[in-house]
Amino acid sequence: MPNAHVIGLGKSGIAAARLLKRQGWEVTLSDRSSAASPEQPRLEREEITVKVGYSWHPDADGSTQLVVVSPGVPWDIPALVAAREQGIETIGEMELAWRNLQSCPWVVITGTNGKTTTTALIAAIFQTAGWNAPACGNIGYAACELALESAKPLDWVVAEISSYQIESSSSIAPRIGVWTTFTPDHLSRHYTLENYYNIKARLLRQSELQVFNGDDAYLREVGANWQDAYWTSVKGKAHLIGNTQGTYIEDGWVVFQGDRIVPVSALRMVGEHNHQNLLMSVAAARLAGIDKEAIAQAIANFPGVPHRLEHICTVAGVDFINDSKATNYDAAQVGLSAVASPVILIAGGEAKAGDDTSWLQTIQEKAAAVLLIGDAAPTFAQRLKTVGYSKYEIVETMERAVSRSAELAPQTNARVVLLSPACASFDQFQNFEQRGDRFRELCLALV
Repeated sequence: MPNAHVIGLGKSGIAAARLLKRQGWEVTLSDRSSAASPEQPRLEREEITVKVGYSWHPDADGSTQLVVVSPGVPWDIPALVAAREQGIETIGEMELAWRNLQSCPWVVITGTNGKTTTTALIAAIFQTAGWNAPACGNIGYAACELALESAKPLDWVVAEISSYQIESSSSIAPRIGVWTTFTPDHLSRHYTLENYYNIKARLLRQSELQVFNGDDAYLREVGANWQDAYWTSVKGKAHLIGNTQGTYIEDGWVVFQGDRIVPVSALRMVGEHNHQNLLMSVAAARLAGIDKEAIAQAIANFPGVPHRLEHICTVAGVDFINDSKATNYDAAQVGLSAVASPVILIAGGEAKAGDDTSWLQTIQEKAAAVLLIGDAAPTFAQRLKTVGYSKYEIVETMERAVSRSAELAPQTNARVVLLSPACASFDQFQNFEQRGDRFRELCLALV
């Protein structure tokens, strides 16, 4: 029996291990963290070996023929580099899913920001059209879970894919590829902007049809390389790139190739960036052959995405909004731009590299106060001070941030309290979802 080793004991790794086991592999699943998984006893009953507090390396294990990595595992760690040098096949969990599901058409969404909303909206439209088209990847199911779940045949796979997953998935060739935005992010992993761009571009080149955000400055700059793509613009037809076979807004309507599809006002989410997400979603739906009625119905019923400008509650006329998914400066700037001012902003966490200029400028324009939490608080305080903004307080924890925001809101006439951290969450929380859930709990306790 051939041997496979799966690295990463999260949802993706567990699904990959089960899929390989079903296909007749002898499977070991390991994680360098020593925390046990609640799934461990069940996995061991399924004859999948689980090793926690263990870092796999080919030199210590001569029997492995296939290595599958979870999305969070860096592609260039020494063990994986050594495995590839020794000719051991090394792939990502998404690649394994593709190999098992490629008989079904895929629509794949990538980009720095906007992926999750666009993926959720596309999945909602496809499902309203009556298709079995679950969202997977970074939202919804792990992709390998779909390959395991064969109760009802899939019509489409709707996958949100990060640069990490593209890097480890060389053969994915979707029917439709969507590129939402492109700004510096994950440079601690990809090192250069060019490298980061090339990883995403490879996925789009392997897509039969391509949809691009034509309002993204970087993507517009490289537009000449993608003449056959379907471009979008919230600014109207005149702003489309290439052969104008695009999707745009005209007189308050989303127009696809000259055909009015749905009024922009049907979407309940705030912010121009969400109009852009709407355009890309409509383009993907029309390219997949979905009729206008299903598109309009899905958009009218779409509630938005948790942790992305999610309205939690209104207390004494102040809206509390959860934008925990804004884990970099660009996403946080977009979130801050989308809400009514004056705003009390809660920001901080584990800082990332990036250009904070636009974010700081929007704070100066819109924020009545900034409450800083987490490891980044002293650095952010210094940056705010440097640009001459003084209405910040270091409050350290989410608990203090929410209670302080409730005190400050009436004093500053703030209309919104916004959690939009511009940071990863790993200093105080396991992930951005846990951070947003805690914010939600604290806000609802104020009601």
